[in-house]
Amino acid sequence: MAEFGATTQPRPKRVDELIDSELMAKLDQVDIMSRKIFAGKLQGERRSKKRGVSVEFADYRHYVHGDDLRFVDWNIYARLDKLFLKIFLEEEDLALLIAIDISASMDWGNPNKLVFSQKLAMSLGYIGLSNHNRVSLFAFNQAGVRPLVNLRGRRRTREMGTWLLDLAGGDRSGFNEAMRHIALSRQGKGVMVILSDFLFKESYEKGLRYLAGGGFDTFCLQVLSPEEIDPGRHGLAGDLRLTDVEDDDTAEITVSAALLRKYRENLNAYCGRLRDFCIRRDVMHVSVTTSDDIGALLLDYLRKRGLLK
Repeated sequence: MAEFGATTQPRPKRVDELIDSELMAKLDQVDIMSRKIFAGKLQGERRSKKRGVSVEFADYRHYVHGDDLRFVDWNIYARLDKLFLKIFLEEEDLALLIAIDISASMDWGNPNKLVFSQKLAMSLGYIGLSNHNRVSLFAFNQAGVRPLVNLRGRRRTREMGTWLLDLAGGDRSGFNEAMRHIALSRQGKGVMVILSDFLFKESYEKGLRYLAGGGFDTFCLQVLSPEEIDPGRHGLAGDLRLTDVEDDDTAEITVSAALLRKYRENLNAYCGRLRDFCIRRDVMHVSVTTSDDIGALLLDYLRKRGLLK
């Protein structure tokens, strides 16, 4: 008997199965974008921006004793008889951090959520490496956090791909403790992308607060399979015993139109609460489906949502 939501797609075994040359060529034209201003340390070729001394004008501020007179706007002084200093945008290193949920619930669905997340992480990481940003990846579940940190440059692409290929799903999520670990890991402030279904029995609030408090520009990419979004259309029917893949809890149900309608209402409400929680903390929540085309997701949708430029 076929298992509802069982993965039938083959698992990727080679790096070029995570990202092909055609998509790589398209991704060479984009970069990671930060919605916030960070104070970094390292110098990269493509960088986030803070206020400093550069060639791109940002704003004015009042002159104070000791400021460099070279940056006084003398035209304003001539009109207002007041000293104003020009502020420019100074480019600095941008860190990209990608956290991948490898709990048991992620290794499910057709197309599989974990495989989709591996491919999406590979593409995002490649964009970061291509633009000489500092890239760090973290795989997490209740067993702990598995890091691959401080990658820089295209030559690290295969190393990143090999690491992603070695990921396997299992255990519960351990989301809150994992986010605390990552927030305290001192990998630098930057853009944090979380790839997870966020279907936790425990809360997600503490984990997201750790990231918000750490100053990350955080994007929550909630990855769901078509079966989770519309189970009735994908074969869920009859009298069933459902088993939670993470803790073996079971529930016996009879699938009906009313039950499916209630399920969709509960799912929409849950995702809505997550989205609202994110909005209140300046975290971007993005819903994606494993049936989405990754190229279109990256080059169109995530550009519109402010993750890429």
